[in-house]
Amino acid sequence: MSYSNAHDIVLDASRILLEEASSIQSCAHRLQEQGSTAQQGFEAAIQLMFKSLDQGGKIIVTGVGKSGKIGEKIVATMLSTGTLASFMHPVEALHGDLGVIRPNDVVLAISYSGNTEELLALLPSLKRRQVAVVGLGGNPFSKLAKECQAWLDGQVDREAGDAMPAPTSSTTLALALGDALALTLAKLRSFDTDGFALNHPGGSLGRKLLMKVSDCMIPTALAGSVSLQAPLDVVIMEMTKHPKSSGVVVLCDDQFASDDSDCPFLWTPPASTIASDDEDEPSVLSTSSSTTSITSASALATRLHKRQVLGVITNGDVHRILKSIDKDHNVFSLRAADIMTKSPITCSPDSLALDALRAMQNTIPDYSLPLLPVITHHGRWLGVVTRKDLQEFF
Repeated sequence: MSYSNAHDIVLDASRILLEEASSIQSCAHRLQEQGSTAQQGFEAAIQLMFKSLDQGGKIIVTGVGKSGKIGEKIVATMLSTGTLASFMHPVEALHGDLGVIRPNDVVLAISYSGNTEELLALLPSLKRRQVAVVGLGGNPFSKLAKECQAWLDGQVDREAGDAMPAPTSSTTLALALGDALALTLAKLRSFDTDGFALNHPGGSLGRKLLMKVSDCMIPTALAGSVSLQAPLDVVIMEMTKHPKSSGVVVLCDDQFASDDSDCPFLWTPPASTIASDDEDEPSVLSTSSSTTSITSASALATRLHKRQVLGVITNGDVHRILKSIDKDHNVFSLRAADIMTKSPITCSPDSLALDALRAMQNTIPDYSLPLLPVITHHGRWLGVVTRKDLQEFF
């Protein structure tokens, strides 16, 4: 087939993708048919693999050529999702690599025709070792299918790409079935996100799963902060001194207030603290309001000492107030308490950085928070984390 223009190239590429997607969809429908051979085969394969893993065994994947490449990817997916697996090339297996196999292992043999000579040559040795074999291919009447304890239906009507004989739809379907096996086993074995994170410490994925707010926050020494009574010019100067903070945090503490008359909002703690005062309680992002009242003088002194976060002022807040104020009004008579966002959303240093970013992006429709104050379990201010920094990380 020749192309007459660039548009034809794109149309042909989209057709190939749709053909491969159709092959996966057809297989999914066969798996959904109650009592079908495809459904029975998948159930049998999962049972064999789960039993093997439960008894301390592993999944050994084997295949030749393109099937072997797909097998290597299936092994990688299984390993990352908590399933012990390894790839064994069938030719190398016949020359010593069979030693990797143990009695409780299961072999996943991939061959679309089901008659690949190198794979068939392995079967007598696997049978002598009493190792279960799961086959994956497109011919349920093949020699491999007849010798397997479970057969995964990987049949496709045709390969994508007209008369081109290259494996396309068949290998794509085999890869998708491998993903289905890996993820099903992970769920059966209660492999969770924490385990997945431990297997992916590096790169962008590792940062998303493992990086905490404490790893990327701006500490108090480098973050802007003002008192409730700070005039607007002080607020602006503090923002200028600390541009990376994307704003300033409004505090009520012993540096800024001598008594509770200077702290009108002290009596209501921040509404969005993500951790309780219990050090053993796990940290979770929350925007629920708190109505706890502090009445004792000792409690007041404690909160003053801990540098309570009472509000946040962003660059956008300053711009909005300057635009909205009457020109005859003395803007510098404004105080931080007049323009701050009260009881701001906060986060814990132990929170995942990705959760903090999501909180900033999803809190208000069509509006993203530029920063979150970082506080301890007991409410002490530690610094800020900014949306700009997190977007650069992720």
